[in-house]
Amino acid sequence: MDPRKTAPFELGRGEDACLLLHGFTGSPWDVRPLGEALAARGLRVVAPRLPGHGTTPRALLDVTWRDWLAAAEHALHALRGHRSVFVAGLSMGALLALELAARHPAELRALTLVAPAVRFRGPRMFLVRQLARTPVLEWTHPWVEKTGTDISDPEALAQAPVLPAFPVARLRDLCALQTLAIRDAARVRCPTLVAVAEQDHVVDPEGGRWLARRLTAAPSVRVLSLRQGFHVIPRDTAGPLLAAEVGDFLAQQRSASRWESASPAAGA
Repeated sequence: MDPRKTAPFELGRGEDACLLLHGFTGSPWDVRPLGEALAARGLRVVAPRLPGHGTTPRALLDVTWRDWLAAAEHALHALRGHRSVFVAGLSMGALLALELAARHPAELRALTLVAPAVRFRGPRMFLVRQLARTPVLEWTHPWVEKTGTDISDPEALAQAPVLPAFPVARLRDLCALQTLAIRDAARVRCPTLVAVAEQDHVVDPEGGRWLARRLTAAPSVRVLSLRQGFHVIPRDTAGPLLAAEVGDFLAQQRSASRWESASPAAGA
């Protein structure tokens, strides 16, 4: 993988900020089009590269889900001082984003979950999830090879940086994050947008809808169903539509924040 292509990025300026979190074995490259669109609408956008990601397969050997969550928390805390802070995550990044919202409710104004990796698609991945709970899979197949990524657009697919393999042990960490997200969904107390791709080959879009129903403490929850494109939505054919919808959603929250700040009660 080209580390320049998978590097973290910061875009835009403004009183409001959005933290973007990429997915498992992915990189900030996956979410950059969304970041560029949000920056064009006046947001400061920060997308870190999660520990072990975006370089070599061996870099994932010595990290766990705790390292990914700690990095996400560090990035969130670094945005203190902005008027409003939003978090958006893709796939595993959506699980991390949900955890941030559950653990730090006072720091987040709104949440966007893109193709949240709550349920894997297909019987093979269901079996992998069950085996990942034990050392059996790790002993028999210590590495999982990858030959591509789930993008339907041929031009974007040709440009995509793909990690050629990853340690199967990290699937246990991904499963741990799934368990945490399911457990903590009811603790999310901010407006939430959940976007799912109906043609996703990695995660089941029904899982995203199911997760949305578990966000019982959120003041509002909207599910956006995208008919075009595959799992890496920001880079696929539905990317512009996703960016417009997320931008509009955050604009509503920014307007509400400005109104609250200007109201007499806010200064009392």
